Amino acid sequence: MSWPARFRDWFAKRLPKKSLGVRGEEAAANFLKHRGYHILARSLDSPLGELDIVAVDGRTVVFVEVKTRRSDDAGRPEDAIDLRKEQRMTQAALAYLKSNRLLNYSARFDVVAIMWPDGARKPTIEHYKNAFSPVGMGQFFS
Repeated sequence: MSWPARFRDWFAKRLPKKSLGVRGEEAAANFLKHRGYHILARSLDSPLGELDIVAVDGRTVVFVEVKTRRSDDAGRPEDAIDLRKEQRMTQAALAYLKSNRLLNYSARFDVVAIMWPDGARKPTIEHYKNAFSPVGMGQFFS
């Protein structure tokens, strides 16, 4: 084994492993960047809800929910987004738009579904644009 490979193995053993969710969000952010999206924020957590990725696609603010699974034994990743999740994302997105003075821009909700089986170097990524409409009180429109 070459010394760079030995060093890489030695170094990798000393770093904590990233969770599947963190690796999925990183893969989703890279996926979106390669498609021309500008990433504004990642992993925003507030009392109103969590936003995995906030990006800009052209002149549209995009709130992206990332769902990562090792297999589809418990269902497809995109199926894990229920009405309650949509409501919380809507509330968090509206708060983000207000606090950043972006209410004059159109917005949408996308879902990035990732299947990343154990041992696979790269995941399978599916991007669902405009996956759902705003839900609940204080809605906004795209």
